[in-house]
Amino acid sequence: MKKRLVYLCGLFLMSVCSCTNTTTKVDFIDDNLQFAEKQISASVTGCSSEDKVTSPRTTLPDGSIKYAVPEDWTSGFFPGSLWLLYDYSGEEKWKNEADRFTRSIEEVKDLKWHHDVGFMINCSYGNAYRLTKNEYYKDVMIQAANSLITRYSPAVGCTKSWNVDRGWQAERGWSYPVIIDNMMNLELLFNATEFTGDSTYYDIAIAHANTTLENHFRDDYSCYHVIDYDSITGEVRHKHTAQGYAHESAWARGQAWAIYGYTMCYRFTKDPAYLKQAENIAAFLLNNKNWPADNVPYWDFNDPKIPNTYRDASAGSIIASALIELSTYANDGASYKAAAVKMLKSLGSPAYRAKLGENNNFVLMHSVGSIPHGAEIDVPLNYADYYFIEALLRLKALK
Repeated sequence: MKKRLVYLCGLFLMSVCSCTNTTTKVDFIDDNLQFAEKQISASVTGCSSEDKVTSPRTTLPDGSIKYAVPEDWTSGFFPGSLWLLYDYSGEEKWKNEADRFTRSIEEVKDLKWHHDVGFMINCSYGNAYRLTKNEYYKDVMIQAANSLITRYSPAVGCTKSWNVDRGWQAERGWSYPVIIDNMMNLELLFNATEFTGDSTYYDIAIAHANTTLENHFRDDYSCYHVIDYDSITGEVRHKHTAQGYAHESAWARGQAWAIYGYTMCYRFTKDPAYLKQAENIAAFLLNNKNWPADNVPYWDFNDPKIPNTYRDASAGSIIASALIELSTYANDGASYKAAAVKMLKSLGSPAYRAKLGENNNFVLMHSVGSIPHGAEIDVPLNYADYYFIEALLRLKALK
């Protein structure tokens, strides 16, 4: 009898240990999402009042917070993060704050002087409509899509990214610059066709994706940042990398936009060419000789200072989120998911995740905006947090 009791106790302990190990694996996701709730909750309290709502973008050199005005290309990410936390928790406080911050950038729906309307509206209003089905949010998205397509040129086959009559863009000799980031704006156009039944938005998105696929990529499936087209003939004039180490280098966040963009295009179209492109970009990333052991990329794959140079947590978050979605479509899905999990565990470690109450209440540290412009180097960025939370939620959904 005594031996039997010992045996049963052993089985019980083994069962407890087994359950504990399983719980630990799941808790990795919840731990990071719950940390994001705490950190961003403090941020909401600090950056809004009754008469003014401003979204934090990054940290300035003096340690203060830089806020995003509505026309800033990053203005939709913080409201988007609030919606993602509502998606995670179901708590009304997140819904209310998300709505308040989202409505604060409504004017973006009429913005026509740069291409980032898709980023700004889809991350904020797009998540809002997905989670509430409130027609107000949908109407804003349709109007924003109408604004975005005013930048489309049939001669080029792309929407124009930047105007070249002012700022540093005017100093490059460009005519019709299109940046790889622009792939992310196509989601708004795909959504607009689904909302309205009007194929105009869809057709423009496809044309842009196809033109970019043809001209933006090198033989190894790394991509340029900027392709400058002749605005009349549509011919390629220049191939540049404005925010990377050099024109022929692989700027990490550019590669992140590329893999995310083509994975998203496959979601809407089921065109195998887009899936193949996403997989080819994944191969370039994951097999690159300068891909680091912790899966959080250096800011540029060709920086000669590697490994003694900056990491970019924002690029890592975007790539992780893209890989998780890609894992649901591709034959090699398990390897993509494994790479994304490793990346997220690194980002959620003390090496990249801030301590509670620090880092100006941003979730992640060590992102890079633009080293060539001396801007936002080794700082938190609101889009790093957004895609980190999105990636965690996507992984949780798979589980």
